[in-house]
Amino acid sequence: MALARLLLLLELCMYAACFVCGIVTAATTTIVQGNFGGHCMLYGLVSYNGSAIAIQSSSSASLCYFVSAVSVLVAVVCFSLSLYWIYVFCIETRIARERVWMNVMLVLSGVFLFFLLVTGCMLKIGRDTLCKSIMTAVPNITSCEAAESFQWVSPLNGQKFYSSLYKAETSAWVNFFIWIIVALLVFFQRRQRSTDRLAGPAEGLFGDPGVTAEETEPFFNRPARPQ
Repeated sequence: MALARLLLLLELCMYAACFVCGIVTAATTTIVQGNFGGHCMLYGLVSYNGSAIAIQSSSSASLCYFVSAVSVLVAVVCFSLSLYWIYVFCIETRIARERVWMNVMLVLSGVFLFFLLVTGCMLKIGRDTLCKSIMTAVPNITSCEAAESFQWVSPLNGQKFYSSLYKAETSAWVNFFIWIIVALLVFFQRRQRSTDRLAGPAEGLFGDPGVTAEETEPFFNRPARPQ
């Protein structure tokens, strides 16, 4: 029981960290998109007119919406799970996880891992494409981050665009590895529960306790009838 509570406490901490990472990714991506007039600068291209940086082309806004939507969805689920397990720890005296819900959590972890992997790759490759365009178009620039101090064509605001996209990407990858840990924790608890069931008395249909030797003894060891 102590081990189960410890594992659930660790899982709760993972959900709290996952919530923070999801909010950071969604917020920073949305802020960058707003600073560039609603343009999604992932995979974007820029040009330089000699005095300011301008947008040559940008990705569809739905690309940034997808990144934000995935991050918000994961954050909402993590927040809900955090509240539930906080309630369990504070109110319930006995913590029991049904096998079916652990299977659901494993499936949910797999789905989130897939979408977080896609999100992380989009942020990484999209930012690298934008930075490559900046390094090619702007002369005498030493790094992509240095473009934050350059003048951008109004109403664009390029301040902290690189650091914000880097923060969004880092949060997405941290979120991805958090869900790997969550999946491993749930899988371990599922295996532990299966081991406990095999070690304990046999269960009947619908999880009811099986028939014990004491219950079957009157039927199989009946006293002989008097002659």
